Amino acid sequence: MKRDDPSTQTKPFEIPKRLIWASWKHVAANKGAPGVDKEGIQAYQDRLGGNLYTLWNRMSSGSYYPKPVRQVLIPKGEGECRPLGIPTVADRVAQTAVKKVLEARMEALFCPWSYGYRPGKNAQQAVARARQNCWSFDWVVDLDIQAFFDTIDHGLMMRAVEKHVPEKWIRLYIERWLKCAVQLADGTVEYPNCGVPQGGVISPLLANLYLHYAFDAWMQRHHRNVPFERYADDVLCHCRSKQEAERLLEALRERFADCRLALHPDKTRVVYCKDNKRRGEYPTTRFDFLGFGFHARTVQDKQGNLFSGFGPGVSRKALKRMNQAIRSLNITRSIHSTLPDIAARLNPMVRGWIAYYGAFYPEPLKRFLIRIELRLGRWARNKYKRLRGHKRRSWQWLRGCRASMPDLFVHWDYLFS
Repeated sequence: MKRDDPSTQTKPFEIPKRLIWASWKHVAANKGAPGVDKEGIQAYQDRLGGNLYTLWNRMSSGSYYPKPVRQVLIPKGEGECRPLGIPTVADRVAQTAVKKVLEARMEALFCPWSYGYRPGKNAQQAVARARQNCWSFDWVVDLDIQAFFDTIDHGLMMRAVEKHVPEKWIRLYIERWLKCAVQLADGTVEYPNCGVPQGGVISPLLANLYLHYAFDAWMQRHHRNVPFERYADDVLCHCRSKQEAERLLEALRERFADCRLALHPDKTRVVYCKDNKRRGEYPTTRFDFLGFGFHARTVQDKQGNLFSGFGPGVSRKALKRMNQAIRSLNITRSIHSTLPDIAARLNPMVRGWIAYYGAFYPEPLKRFLIRIELRLGRWARNKYKRLRGHKRRSWQWLRGCRASMPDLFVHWDYLFS
């Protein structure tokens, strides 16, 4: 190899090529949309060797600068949208490389009651712990951090990074990602002075690190006896009395203000966990957490007795979104489709809903799935002349389909087995 070959020259930063290669494989497996350069996974792969070498060379020499992230707006209900920033494929590979170096290190630091975007943890675990704590504690402080990802302070973020990241190249590129430009849908480019773009590979890890110091570690120092669950910026705290909950809320307002964050004035609430044994009269007795609505529900004990228990089930907002998704399929008017065609469109959505929302108090989910069955009956009456105007015949026809093809729709097994 020649002496002037760039690969033989000493680089300011020692970054293993195998790290870039492993990061590429991870990005390719996740696929994803193109960034501002409009280069997708396949186009990047067509010149893979050159692209990865260029990225490694620039990162190793300190000359790597990320391209602007492409902003897309994702509806999140009630007329609101969540901005997502989509990096280019090359920037996703670079961010994945940093994440691979830092993730295990940060896992050793993070609190066990933080569940968001962490290996081996998920939203259902957070909901299960919240349910258990709601049984043991009468009051909940339901925290909503206003525009969290958009308001993360870059200075405080870098202080947290520098405390745990001795590698100069990682600190350098994290700072560049934080300052990265954002290209809006109309082509306008903005340069934010705070925030972490949602949609970046490294963003969830940085957000967790920020809230570890802003909230988790602070709670463990100052309110050790108050259990909590945190999934990214969705947070619940459990208290024994209304007075304790209100004092905690005021302390948290001050704490978040010190960390350049703000609690939403309307969505942050103190909630009473009212049920069969806790019968006090208070204005707020329900809250939503990770798509589940927590409130008093009629449940059955082991002896078959009915009572009112406080717990989670699929929330009204989630049911509304699910219903909108079903309506968008326009099943009842798809008279040129076969039943297997409809199942192929319906099953991927319903399978995910059952796996997630079916884990706790399934009755609201079952009622929703029955409405899907009603739509299938209406579809059958629209499609077949012999069934038009005959609801009972359409239900009998569907029962016959369930008997002959029991695995056709995933909700059949959940409802009728």
